[in-house]
Amino acid sequence: MSEKLLEVKNLRTEFFSSKKSSVVAIDGVSFSLDKGEIVGLVGESGCGKSVTSLSIMQLLKDTPGKVTNGEVIFEGKDLLKASKKEMLDIRGGRISMIFQEPMSSLNPSMRIDKQLIEGIRLHTDLSKEQARERAAKMLSQVGIPDPPRVMKNYPHQLSGGMSQRVMIAMAMSCDPQLLIADEPTTALDVTIQAQILELMKKIQQEQGTSILLITHDLGVVAEMCSRVIVMYAGKIVEEAPVEILFGNPTHPYTQGLIASVPKLGSGVKVLPSIPGSVPDLSSMPTGCRFAPRCKYATEKCSQKEPELTQVNDRQKCRCWLKQ
Repeated sequence: MSEKLLEVKNLRTEFFSSKKSSVVAIDGVSFSLDKGEIVGLVGESGCGKSVTSLSIMQLLKDTPGKVTNGEVIFEGKDLLKASKKEMLDIRGGRISMIFQEPMSSLNPSMRIDKQLIEGIRLHTDLSKEQARERAAKMLSQVGIPDPPRVMKNYPHQLSGGMSQRVMIAMAMSCDPQLLIADEPTTALDVTIQAQILELMKKIQQEQGTSILLITHDLGVVAEMCSRVIVMYAGKIVEEAPVEILFGNPTHPYTQGLIASVPKLGSGVKVLPSIPGSVPDLSSMPTGCRFAPRCKYATEKCSQKEPELTQVNDRQKCRCWLKQ
């Protein structure tokens, strides 16, 4: 029996304007993550993937965003009720996050060694010298040659691939139970991307770390994940093990995403695409949020929103065609 590490229950996140009005970015999202599991969270830009991760980590306090409902249970404790000090201990220690754009995530005014050592000492009892040794060891583990030299550099002196490896080393330096990776291979070339993914898989296998992998790249999901959660317009529309999702996608949105992936040797010159775009948060359609873009939509779809229901033993779907 798998043991749950993280449970997100009915999460709702709103962004407030100066006029006291708000828009809902995350609406009733629920999912779980087992110990040692890699789960993919996928969808187009603007569907709510990154906001979900920031809500889990309580990193919305300097933004107009606020979690207004739900629970985030990590190791039996609701993170939404944790104090600021408790979250400081959890973030970077038991839960780590790799952000998009590593070049802008590292502090440009601090050398790499100081950034690594500071995080290690904050979450461990190691001395400064021991933390330095740990930092060098982590850089070596992520495939960075000559760690002592790299540690003396500033972020602008590193390539995108090197910066991303530093971010992974930083995230893994305190042996977290959960790693949230938000588009960890964005803007990296294909060779570096493959190396980064292989590295994350190695870390998961060797340390038993659970990974929530946020991406829009279905190829990455197929290679890395055991289970997939598909989001659209702030809601989960499908959830299934990776082999089932790719073999038998049930939601029209998921079907469209998978159909748009190029297939080697298929001979198809023009890939199918999903018409339209993700709706604006301030003008969500009534009924099913995907209905305006769905070729199977009926009158019912535009009138009432379907629930996320179990369509078989291992697959959930939010679609009237499956209910």
